[in-house]
Amino acid sequence: MIVFDLKCGKDHVFEAYFADSATYERQAEAGEIACPFCGDTSIAKAPMAPNIAVANKARGEPEPVPAPAPAPARQPPSPPEMARAVATLRRMRAHIEQNFDHVGERFPEEARKIHYGEGERRNIYGDATKEEVGELADEGIEVGEIPWVPRHDA
Repeated sequence: MIVFDLKCGKDHVFEAYFADSATYERQAEAGEIACPFCGDTSIAKAPMAPNIAVANKARGEPEPVPAPAPAPARQPPSPPEMARAVATLRRMRAHIEQNFDHVGERFPEEARKIHYGEGERRNIYGDATKEEVGELADEGIEVGEIPWVPRHDA
């Protein structure tokens, strides 16, 4: 798992986790990454402080590296930005419900079957515990977690 600081075209900076650099590149090129604040899909990597250990030549021990300066405090999103984010999440939910198969609590089992070629290749969604998601990741099975906002008619 790798984490990148990302920045949208409107200068919102946020973190996102990916299985590896290639996964980030593929999703970025396909426009699959959206800013959680405004929904913008014009995304680029933001500058990040490297994690470097420097050896103390006299003792052969690593020297402590000073921590980077804390990032400036992020302003909370404005009410219109929050409304756009919730609207984007609702559209995502509607798209998933219309185009994916709901497998409920069988999600980990179905994801494994698809991954190992034992089941029909299709888009699925359902429920999994954090432990189950971790186990899937350990097996190299990519899954995503989407905040499931309630529908207006709920």
